[in-house]
Amino acid sequence: MARFGLSLLALATFPDWFIAGTLAANIAGSALIGLIAAWSVQRVRSPILSGFLVTGFCGGFTTFSAFSLEALLLVMSGAWTMALGYIAVSIIGWMGAVWLGWSAGMALFAAKETATQTKS
Repeated sequence: MARFGLSLLALATFPDWFIAGTLAANIAGSALIGLIAAWSVQRVRSPILSGFLVTGFCGGFTTFSAFSLEALLLVMSGAWTMALGYIAVSIIGWMGAVWLGWSAGMALFAAKETATQTKS
């Protein structure tokens, strides 16, 4: 439902760009995976909870199968430049988003841990 809602929002914002929903979901999901992974390293000692959130929720939220199909449809329609741009923007966006999520999570959760230790 979260992915569907984000896709609808992206498509409403960019109605002429059918890949907008998938791109938005994959970049947002990558940022969320980075944030959850950092939280897991700093706070959660449960591989089951971490696995559920990263693989279960984020894996269901991101849409790499839709990305693959959309890229293929662009190639098949002769839109090679757009297909290659979509692939490049996606990979760079995913990697940048997961890095930002990880960095934010490490800073956020490390700061909370330091504050908690200071009060003790």
